Amino acid sequence: MVQIRSAIAFNLLKKFIRLKFPDVPRITTVEFAQRLMDKTRSQPLILDTRSEAEYAVSHLAEAQRLESADLAIAPALKNISMQTPIIVYCSVGYRSAKVAQQLINAGFQNVFNLEGGLFQWVNEGCSVKQFCPGALVRDGQPTQRVHPYNAVWGRLLNPQHRF
Repeated sequence: MVQIRSAIAFNLLKKFIRLKFPDVPRITTVEFAQRLMDKTRSQPLILDTRSEAEYAVSHLAEAQRLESADLAIAPALKNISMQTPIIVYCSVGYRSAKVAQQLINAGFQNVFNLEGGLFQWVNEGCSVKQFCPGALVRDGQPTQRVHPYNAVWGRLLNPQHRF
Protein backbone atom coordinates (compact mmCIF):
# COMPACT_ATOMS: atom_id res chain seq x y z
CA MET A 1 0.00 0.00 0.00
CA VAL A 2 2.84 2.40 0.82
CA GLN A 3 4.45 1.75 -2.58
CA ILE A 4 1.16 2.52 -4.35
CA ARG A 5 0.80 5.80 -2.46
CA SER A 6 4.42 6.66 -3.25
CA ALA A 7 3.88 5.89 -6.95
CA ILE A 8 0.79 8.11 -7.05
CA ALA A 9 2.60 10.90 -5.21
CA PHE A 10 5.58 10.60 -7.57
CA ASN A 11 3.34 10.81 -10.65
CA LEU A 12 1.56 13.87 -9.24
CA LEU A 13 4.91 15.49 -8.49
CA LYS A 14 6.11 14.88 -12.06
CA LYS A 15 2.89 16.43 -13.42
CA PHE A 16 3.39 19.45 -11.17
CA ILE A 17 6.96 19.88 -12.46
CA ARG A 18 5.75 19.68 -16.08
CA LEU A 19 3.13 22.36 -15.35
CA LYS A 20 5.57 24.58 -13.46
CA PHE A 21 8.25 24.35 -16.19
CA PRO A 22 6.32 23.87 -19.46
CA ASP A 23 9.18 25.10 -21.65
CA VAL A 24 11.70 22.59 -20.31
CA PRO A 25 12.01 19.48 -22.49
CA ARG A 26 12.07 16.19 -20.60
CA ILE A 27 13.93 12.98 -21.21
CA THR A 28 12.59 9.76 -19.73
CA THR A 29 14.82 7.31 -17.93
CA VAL A 30 14.44 4.87 -20.84
CA GLU A 31 15.42 7.51 -23.41
CA PHE A 32 18.34 8.58 -21.22
CA ALA A 33 19.60 5.00 -20.90
CA GLN A 34 19.34 4.54 -24.67
CA ARG A 35 21.20 7.80 -25.23
CA LEU A 36 24.03 6.73 -22.92
CA MET A 37 24.36 3.36 -24.66
CA ASP A 38 24.37 4.87 -28.18
CA LYS A 39 28.05 5.42 -28.89
CA THR A 40 27.29 6.64 -32.44
CA ARG A 41 25.98 9.93 -31.03
CA SER A 42 27.95 12.52 -29.14
CA GLN A 43 27.45 11.98 -25.43
CA PRO A 44 25.58 14.67 -23.51
CA LEU A 45 27.01 16.82 -20.77
CA ILE A 46 25.34 15.43 -17.63
CA LEU A 47 24.84 17.90 -14.81
CA ASP A 48 23.88 16.99 -11.25
CA THR A 49 22.09 19.96 -9.68
CA ARG A 50 21.90 18.56 -6.15
CA SER A 51 23.81 19.83 -3.14
CA GLU A 52 27.41 18.88 -2.48
CA ALA A 53 26.29 16.58 0.37
CA GLU A 54 23.84 14.75 -1.91
CA TYR A 55 26.42 14.45 -4.69
CA ALA A 56 28.98 13.04 -2.25
CA VAL A 57 26.66 10.16 -1.30
CA SER A 58 26.29 9.10 -4.94
CA HIS A 59 25.91 10.43 -8.46
CA LEU A 60 25.94 9.21 -12.03
CA ALA A 61 29.50 8.32 -12.98
CA GLU A 62 29.44 10.67 -15.98
CA ALA A 63 27.92 13.62 -14.09
CA GLN A 64 29.49 16.90 -13.11
CA ARG A 65 28.00 18.80 -10.22
CA LEU A 66 26.67 22.18 -11.24
CA GLU A 67 26.97 24.64 -8.41
CA SER A 68 25.27 27.42 -10.33
CA ALA A 69 23.65 27.95 -13.70
CA ASP A 70 25.35 31.35 -13.76
CA LEU A 71 27.46 31.13 -16.91
CA ALA A 72 30.03 33.51 -15.50
CA ILE A 73 30.94 31.21 -12.61
CA ALA A 74 29.91 27.67 -13.65
CA PRO A 75 33.06 25.69 -14.53
CA ALA A 76 31.02 22.89 -16.13
CA LEU A 77 29.62 25.37 -18.65
CA LYS A 78 32.82 27.13 -19.68
CA ASN A 79 33.73 26.54 -23.34
CA ILE A 80 30.50 24.61 -23.96
CA SER A 81 28.71 25.20 -27.25
CA MET A 82 25.13 26.43 -27.00
CA GLN A 83 24.19 23.36 -29.12
CA THR A 84 25.82 20.82 -26.77
CA PRO A 85 23.29 18.27 -25.54
CA ILE A 86 22.86 18.78 -21.79
CA ILE A 87 20.91 16.55 -19.43
CA VAL A 88 20.29 17.84 -15.92
CA TYR A 89 19.05 15.88 -12.95
CA CYS A 90 18.39 16.18 -9.23
CA SER A 91 16.53 13.94 -6.79
CA VAL A 92 13.05 14.12 -8.35
CA GLY A 93 13.36 16.67 -11.15
CA TYR A 94 12.23 19.96 -9.61
CA ARG A 95 15.58 21.61 -8.92
CA SER A 96 16.98 20.35 -12.20
CA ALA A 97 13.96 21.70 -14.12
CA LYS A 98 14.64 25.10 -12.58
CA VAL A 99 18.30 24.93 -13.68
CA ALA A 100 17.28 23.64 -17.13
CA GLN A 101 15.02 26.69 -17.52
CA GLN A 102 17.94 28.96 -16.58
CA LEU A 103 20.17 27.24 -19.14
CA ILE A 104 17.51 27.61 -21.84
CA ASN A 105 17.07 31.28 -20.92
CA ALA A 106 20.85 31.69 -21.23
CA GLY A 107 20.71 30.41 -24.81
CA PHE A 108 21.49 26.70 -24.55
CA GLN A 109 19.40 24.96 -27.20
CA ASN A 110 19.62 21.26 -26.39
CA VAL A 111 18.76 20.98 -22.68
CA PHE A 112 16.71 18.18 -21.13
CA ASN A 113 15.51 17.48 -17.61
CA LEU A 114 15.67 13.85 -16.47
CA GLU A 115 12.03 13.19 -15.64
CA GLY A 116 11.69 11.69 -12.17
CA GLY A 117 15.33 12.49 -11.48
CA LEU A 118 17.82 10.21 -9.83
CA PHE A 119 15.12 8.63 -7.66
CA GLN A 120 13.25 7.28 -10.69
CA TRP A 121 16.55 6.25 -12.32
CA VAL A 122 17.50 4.02 -9.37
CA ASN A 123 13.95 2.89 -8.57
CA GLU A 124 13.71 1.48 -12.10
CA GLY A 125 17.04 -0.29 -11.74
CA CYS A 126 18.84 1.78 -14.35
CA SER A 127 21.89 2.32 -12.17
CA VAL A 128 22.58 -1.17 -10.89
CA LYS A 129 24.57 -2.46 -13.84
CA GLN A 130 28.07 -1.81 -12.58
CA PHE A 131 30.61 -0.06 -14.76
CA CYS A 132 28.17 0.77 -17.53
CA PRO A 133 26.93 4.17 -18.65
CA GLY A 134 24.62 5.59 -16.04
CA ALA A 135 26.16 3.64 -13.17
CA LEU A 136 25.74 5.18 -9.75
CA VAL A 137 29.01 5.79 -7.95
CA ARG A 138 30.35 7.00 -4.61
CA ASP A 139 34.03 7.92 -4.51
CA GLY A 140 34.42 6.23 -7.90
CA GLN A 141 33.01 2.91 -6.67
CA PRO A 142 29.61 1.43 -7.63
CA THR A 143 26.78 1.92 -5.16
CA GLN A 144 23.02 1.55 -5.08
CA ARG A 145 22.39 4.13 -2.36
CA VAL A 146 21.12 7.66 -2.89
CA HIS A 147 20.82 10.64 -0.56
CA PRO A 148 17.07 10.89 0.22
CA TYR A 149 17.11 14.75 0.21
CA ASN A 150 14.80 14.80 3.23
CA ALA A 151 12.39 12.51 5.10
CA VAL A 152 9.41 13.44 2.90
CA TRP A 153 11.06 13.20 -0.53
CA GLY A 154 12.99 10.14 0.62
CA ARG A 155 9.72 8.19 0.70
CA LEU A 156 9.70 8.39 -3.10
CA LEU A 157 12.92 6.39 -3.15
CA ASN A 158 12.70 2.61 -2.79
CA PRO A 159 13.92 1.72 0.74
CA GLN A 160 16.87 -0.38 -0.45
CA HIS A 161 18.29 2.68 -2.22
CA ARG A 162 18.00 5.15 0.70
CA PHE A 163 21.27 6.22 2.29
